[in-house]
Amino acid sequence: MQPPMAADGRRGIAPHSWLNSVRAAALLFAALAVAPAIAAETVAARYTKVPASPDGIGKAYMGREIAQVMGATGARWLERTERAHEERPDLVLAALDITPGMVIADIGAGTGYYTRRMARRTGSRGMVYAVEAQPAMMALLEKHLARHLATNVKAVLGTATDPRVPPESIDLAVMVDVYHEFEYPYEMLAAIVRGLKPGGRLVFVEFKANDPAVPIKPLHTMSEEQVRKEAAVHPLTWVKTVRDLPWQHVIIFRRKTGN
Repeated sequence: MQPPMAADGRRGIAPHSWLNSVRAAALLFAALAVAPAIAAETVAARYTKVPASPDGIGKAYMGREIAQVMGATGARWLERTERAHEERPDLVLAALDITPGMVIADIGAGTGYYTRRMARRTGSRGMVYAVEAQPAMMALLEKHLARHLATNVKAVLGTATDPRVPPESIDLAVMVDVYHEFEYPYEMLAAIVRGLKPGGRLVFVEFKANDPAVPIKPLHTMSEEQVRKEAAVHPLTWVKTVRDLPWQHVIIFRRKTGN
């Protein structure tokens, strides 16, 4: 930045107003330089390094080691025919209370198994955001959506911290067996809550922890207590838990109004 031009065309001595502008700009640049470092420190403080278990990433949040992500190589398991009786998705969908015209976000949509079923229930007047953060899984998702002619679905490539849905636009956000894999669960959940309309619902579908009848690796399960503990740091109110599914529980929250 240069001093202002004097009346005779020469660079003159900067007036006080110009000096104040220089000082303000310098303070702004300094603040911008420090902000990313402060943000990084805040994020790091939420998480703890732990010895990595075979199925974990060596990073813990609120006493829980975060599980490794199931990549596109495991996509066939999501579409297996046995899923209908092993997990009873019909009971999950019934618990969601979907009505025509709703706007839904399927967070961690995978191949779109639940996306397609929710899209049919919300109908042509509604819409489903199918959010996926893995490009390889996104490619499979788009193929399945095209094959099933799911025209009221919008595929969204999210990030590890942001589902990239419009703010306060969602009636219902659903996470089926994915929350335990989020690398940044606090940031991701905060972003999802911002996407909910006031009073909108957020649903965790997770495999039940500490249940010998559930044939899932322990790190890919969650207890209701742990889910509610992690949700409690956000502007969410617990509504109910559906516990009568074979392998999973459906834990439902509502975004508080005025937040």
